[in-house]
Amino acid sequence: MADQQNLPEGTVHNILEQETLKWVFVGGKGGVGKTTCSSILSILLATVRDSVLIISTDPAHNLSDAFQQRFTKSPTLVNGFTNLYAMEVDPTVEHEDVGTSEGMDGLVSELAGAIPGIDEAMSFAEMLKLVQTMDYSVIVFDTAPTGHTLRLLQFPSILEKGLGKMMSLKNKFGGLFSQMTRMFGMDDDYNEDAVLGKLEGMKDVIEQVNKQFKDPDMTTFVCVCIPEFLSLYETERLVQELTKFEIDSHNIVINQVLFDDEVVESKLLKARMKMQQKYIDQFYMLYDDFNITKLPLLPQEVTGVEALKGFSSHFLTPYQPLSNRDQVEWLERRVSELKDQLKEAEEELNTLKKGKQKV
Repeated sequence: MADQQNLPEGTVHNILEQETLKWVFVGGKGGVGKTTCSSILSILLATVRDSVLIISTDPAHNLSDAFQQRFTKSPTLVNGFTNLYAMEVDPTVEHEDVGTSEGMDGLVSELAGAIPGIDEAMSFAEMLKLVQTMDYSVIVFDTAPTGHTLRLLQFPSILEKGLGKMMSLKNKFGGLFSQMTRMFGMDDDYNEDAVLGKLEGMKDVIEQVNKQFKDPDMTTFVCVCIPEFLSLYETERLVQELTKFEIDSHNIVINQVLFDDEVVESKLLKARMKMQQKYIDQFYMLYDDFNITKLPLLPQEVTGVEALKGFSSHFLTPYQPLSNRDQVEWLERRVSELKDQLKEAEEELNTLKKGKQKV
């Protein structure tokens, strides 16, 4: 078992200091706090970069809730910032928009739809194409739960194979496509070379993005988890898949940690702390070469820009439990809690006494 006492606590300073980064993915199991972490990461990046865009690709968008501001599929400036933008996109909805359009885009979309898995991929490609023309310094992706994220990361390679397959049909069927378009009275915009030319252009964009995704200087993936078995299992699966896709990952954020030297009377909480510690030790053992950042479980949700900014300090400086920070403050809090417990006990005793008197 890893001895955490001798291990340096990790932070996200390495991401902020890596000036070459263009794409930052944040992912993990559902319900572990990915949106909060990606939002805070984008806020921190905005302090060291010229312009930052955070994109939610999770169909159940939480970005608007995190910042308490409504976002759409167009980049919107986040309130209180001059260089941080946010947008929420749904690949499926985006594809429906493309599929119903008239002209060349509609035909290309219909052709591509014949290849399994390529519809979402093409929508993702269109979004990346749009994002690239916007010239942001760094783009943060708040992704959906693990399974969806892994599909998202496969899109570039799916597109490369799919579009390559479609273009190979040109050699196989010769001028059949051109004959069909003429037979149905379509104009020159629909000829074989025009359609394949558009596909070729899209393929070029995808090849470029795929190359960037596999470049550790330009892309990194931050894994967010909680200290529980299923989350540990999901993180291990995610890290293995990222390695397979040749995507760099060297940061893990363990969220919702109960610290064992806080003032806790509950036997349930103490048992949960013990369970959490077991999995935290396993995280340190499995990922000894990662930057592991531990975040405390708070009694309230972290929503709104001010709350996000306040919580961001734990991403830069390892969290210090209250009892480690100030012994006087710790004792004052302990006395306050004991007074509250005494007051509750006295009220309960008085209620019992009144009940006996009535009897």
